[in-house]
Amino acid sequence: MIHEPELNQVSYICAPIEKLLKQITNHQNMFDNLSDRLEGAFKSLTGDRKITEINIAESVKEIRRALVGADVNYKIAKEFTETIKEKALGTENVLNAVKPGQLMVKIVQDELTKLMGGQSVGINIAGKPGVVLVAGLQGSGKTTFSGKLANFLKTKKQKRPLLVACDVYRPAAIDQITVLGEQIGVPVYKDPENKNPVEIALNAINHAKDHGFDVVIVDTAGRLAVDEVMMNEISALKKALVPTETLFVVDSMTGQDAVNTAKAFNEVINYDGVVLTKLDGDTRGGAALSVKYTVGKPIKFASEGETMETLDVFHPDRMAQRILGMGDIVSLVEKAQEQFDEKEAKRLEKKIRKNKFDFDDFLSQIKQIRKMGDLKSLMKMIPGMGKALKDVEFDDKALNKVEAIIFSMTPQERGNPEILNMSRKKRIALGCGREIHDINMFIKQFDQMRKMMHKVSKMQGSGVGKAMQGMQRGGASRMKRRRR
Repeated sequence: MIHEPELNQVSYICAPIEKLLKQITNHQNMFDNLSDRLEGAFKSLTGDRKITEINIAESVKEIRRALVGADVNYKIAKEFTETIKEKALGTENVLNAVKPGQLMVKIVQDELTKLMGGQSVGINIAGKPGVVLVAGLQGSGKTTFSGKLANFLKTKKQKRPLLVACDVYRPAAIDQITVLGEQIGVPVYKDPENKNPVEIALNAINHAKDHGFDVVIVDTAGRLAVDEVMMNEISALKKALVPTETLFVVDSMTGQDAVNTAKAFNEVINYDGVVLTKLDGDTRGGAALSVKYTVGKPIKFASEGETMETLDVFHPDRMAQRILGMGDIVSLVEKAQEQFDEKEAKRLEKKIRKNKFDFDDFLSQIKQIRKMGDLKSLMKMIPGMGKALKDVEFDDKALNKVEAIIFSMTPQERGNPEILNMSRKKRIALGCGREIHDINMFIKQFDQMRKMMHKVSKMQGSGVGKAMQGMQRGGASRMKRRRR
């Protein structure tokens, strides 16, 4: 049986993606506690007319506590807050018109951005082919990241990648990367009988040269902890392959331990950048905040969510905004642009105007939402409403339950919601393992949503498709201004 909160989510996401983008809220997970404590630190300055050494002391102390609580090394937290204090006091006689709380937010935002690297750093895939060596501990998400990176290079960079299965120890590792390759349409080079990862990787590079692949992504073996055997193997791979890019994958949920492991790997293979995985997990954020400072290497990618599309270039400035509860509207617009289909939007606009939006249309919208990332990831990006729904849980599994209901319908029923009588609903309930009450509730909410969309489209005149196009143009122009 579908519970009430899940059906509330259904009604929330039943709008097409154009409307969803206007409604999703800022739900933070990874940095929830840190954001709250930083907000408390800024509030301690509320009411003060200017920055002074006295009124800033408690605020700086609370910021330091917040960082340590987020699993940031104490030394880093101390240096960070000393810099903030110095900069805040340096503005004492310069920006008297700015409220102290606002000034502190700006200073902390700038320093968080610097702490995480300052600006985004691209991946080096030059070469014929370019070779990307992926390293990390077992369980950090190396294989999944390799698949996501291949998909990223294929869809966003128009490259022709080749995945290479060089984890010759972990049971089912080759099967896992093979499944991921099939899922994204990227070939996988594998040699199950060969237990020498260096030979496998070199043979894969020759195969790539012979068959016109642009990039070779080598997924390597990991261990549960740093050990001599693993370090020798990854070192031998790097020496033999001379990769254009070596990336170290960090499980964000391991916090400061991840930073220590990153340091150990860097001393052996001197990698080019860090990848943070599982950012959507229940973690305090210490790895994201500490790894650049500790290792001196940039964070290049961040991964959150299970689908192959959920890999993003890491932008320190945008992450700082999200930590401070400001959202990340630029990234959201970019995601919308990637998935926006103008032809599909116009088709939907016509159907909505005629009040003919059906369950097949709804399924297509769910598919677009999934491609943009999970709901929690999207919710992090809209500023201003996070506090209102701070304790509301949004579960992507609710989408699965909705899909099960719709897939239990016949093609005729999906295209004509109005024909769903009691006998049809009973059959649908049996097909998806739900109660009649669940089916009735879902259909009722779908009908309400469809009527609302029809009403809004008639009132606005311009239509959802044009509204989305306007949003895209506005987002693109804002991003151009930012680049200038």
